[in-house]
Amino acid sequence: MNELEVAVTVGTGKHPGADLVRFLETMPAAFCFLDADWRFRYVNAEAERLMDRPRTELVGESLWEAFPSMVGSVFEKSYRTAAATGRPMTFEAAYPGTLRGWFEVRVWPGSDGLAVYVLDVSDRRDAEEAARRATARTALLARVSAELSGQLDTLSALGRLAQLVVPVLTDGCIVTLVDREGRARDVGSWHGDPARRPLMDRYAQIRLDTLPSASPVAQALLAGTSVTDSVDAVLQLMADGPARDLLVQLAPATAVVLPLTAEARTVGVITLYQDAGRVMTAEDLETARQVAAEAGRAIARVHRQNQQAQLAEALQRSLLTDPPALGGAAVVVRYVPAVEAARVGGDWYDAFLQRDGSLVVVIGDVVGHDTAAAAAMGQLRGLLRGIAHYSGAGPAEVLRGLDEAIAQMHDETLATAAIARFECDGHGGRLLRWANAGHPPPILLAADGTVTVLGSPVGDLMLGVNPAAARSESVVPVPPGATVLLHTDGLVERRDGTLDEGTAALTRHLRELTGSPLDELCDGLLRRMLRGIPQDDVALVAVRLSGTHPDEAGSPRTQG
Repeated sequence: MNELEVAVTVGTGKHPGADLVRFLETMPAAFCFLDADWRFRYVNAEAERLMDRPRTELVGESLWEAFPSMVGSVFEKSYRTAAATGRPMTFEAAYPGTLRGWFEVRVWPGSDGLAVYVLDVSDRRDAEEAARRATARTALLARVSAELSGQLDTLSALGRLAQLVVPVLTDGCIVTLVDREGRARDVGSWHGDPARRPLMDRYAQIRLDTLPSASPVAQALLAGTSVTDSVDAVLQLMADGPARDLLVQLAPATAVVLPLTAEARTVGVITLYQDAGRVMTAEDLETARQVAAEAGRAIARVHRQNQQAQLAEALQRSLLTDPPALGGAAVVVRYVPAVEAARVGGDWYDAFLQRDGSLVVVIGDVVGHDTAAAAAMGQLRGLLRGIAHYSGAGPAEVLRGLDEAIAQMHDETLATAAIARFECDGHGGRLLRWANAGHPPPILLAADGTVTVLGSPVGDLMLGVNPAAARSESVVPVPPGATVLLHTDGLVERRDGTLDEGTAALTRHLRELTGSPLDELCDGLLRRMLRGIPQDDVALVAVRLSGTHPDEAGSPRTQG
């Protein structure tokens, strides 16, 4: 009997036979046998190679003494559970000690010990991890593209970019943008460790004020090239202070800074912080560069949109004149363009006096959102003003005249409009006479907070459909101190709500703002209704009459 056969016999109490010995010695997996006292009784050739110790040293030695790093690990817990329950166990785990890799472990308990089978599955795990990371990188690029191209507020999406790239590409991230005046500011930060997110946020708030010119961030901003450096080297450049202390607490090992380029200039950087032990592969770096390129294109779009929006808004506002100076009345007009760039449209307002001195206010909206709609709006606004001033007619007749002019001169134009005229009732009181062509109805806010929506939700047929359509007219008393509000549909329509819900919110906010000065009422209404993100153009005109008729002498109180 040879030495190996003796070892097997000692462990099992039986002579295994030459065939079994050859099988155990040539199997591609590590195999060993532990007795009831956790001592090695048999170690095959693969186990000897895997553990990098001769079997002559291992046989007879306690498992826990030979490999103390197993104590407290999943290996010990599984071995002891199998021994205590008598049930086989199978698990995969990374070895906690000096042995590198992942292992599939199978344990069979017996009355006199444990048989242990160990197969190195590192290659399979590496392949699975590589496939997983490749899938994650592809998904990341798709999400970044969707976020940056599909957001109405692209700058907010750029701020969230830091959260998107963690943890797929990095452990922590800060996104920096440079404005047109050359000022850099950090607009977003994130860390994969929730405990370090507040630290990262505070660091992003103050780091740019203290980073030296030789730092990776400053170099990338100046040269427009990628920079990779150890954080220890960065710390050596930084002066003592809160920023340096925060970076020490964050404890990254490496910083990779990639420039964001738009229109041939560096408009920001993205800083990727890697913890110790994390390796940024060539594939990760290439994906990060693609993310940076996508962000650069998004910034270029923001710049173009800002320029287009400024031009479009200037065009729109040039077509909307200030209301006239009036005695005995306050008139406030407001126009808010949509957040989407160059979304110039056909919303308009107007306020003017007819020949007899009656105040007329108009709100309208030409169908469409482009420069053609804005041009048509300007023409219709001028036509309506001319018809109303020359004819001195009431609101319904003015709408009929405008509808006929549209049919003859602008036959492809569709529009809605509401006209209101303030009249004296002959007894010192005020009347409001109005007509509505498919527009949101006027609203009357009494001094006591009572809100009345005048007429039906949509009024008569919109303009540009049938010039022979009947136009109705209504009259309602205007009590002292009351406010009349006309608005376009952008104030009440929402993509996530109904028109009825928008109108209900409008009336609620009007009640809450009762008693406010007229300009404050209008500004407060816009803030509450639009929530800072107008999805469509919004125009409104509000009138509050004092104790005298607007055609009587008095100091003007017109606001726009």
